[in-house]
Amino acid sequence: MATKQPPPLMKKHSQTDLVSRLKTRKILGVGGEDDDGEVHRSKISQVLGNEIKFAVREPLGLRVWQLISAVMFSGVAIMALAFPDQLYDAVFDEEPVSSKTPVRLYGGALLSISLIMWNALYTAEKVIIRWTLLTEACYFAVQFLVTTVSLVESSRIATGAVLLLVSRALFILISIYYYYQVGRRPKKV
Repeated sequence: MATKQPPPLMKKHSQTDLVSRLKTRKILGVGGEDDDGEVHRSKISQVLGNEIKFAVREPLGLRVWQLISAVMFSGVAIMALAFPDQLYDAVFDEEPVSSKTPVRLYGGALLSISLIMWNALYTAEKVIIRWTLLTEACYFAVQFLVTTVSLVESSRIATGAVLLLVSRALFILISIYYYYQVGRRPKKV
């Protein structure tokens, strides 16, 4: 009895067949552009997303400004904690304050803000960077207003206080500039 031999297995060359590959990619939904204009190479990247999309495009000089802010806040905080009379005298050119407690409390608050600044320097999260810049701008604005009211009430204009006002106005502008630059949506290329 003759047994019928099965036909030899034919190897399908669908991976080399361009039309078949395109059909497969179309069924999977990869290879074409999505709503955001991104081309996904695989279904996995399409489902998980592309991490480059979430990266913050940092404006030029942002990290330098954050470093300068952290150093400045830390320096003034340490000076207020260790040498409250000298700090007050440098700004207001008046007789020393009867109590060092308010200046030291100011130093403690600044030290707390400086810790936030140091931590923000090492993050890549857009929200944290923006909140830190907003905190910084608000602090400088409050300091500007308090110093201005103190100078108007005392009717004495000290050189250190005027220099402080000018520098605070500049720092407000820089912080607000970076705040808006970090918050901008990146342009699609």
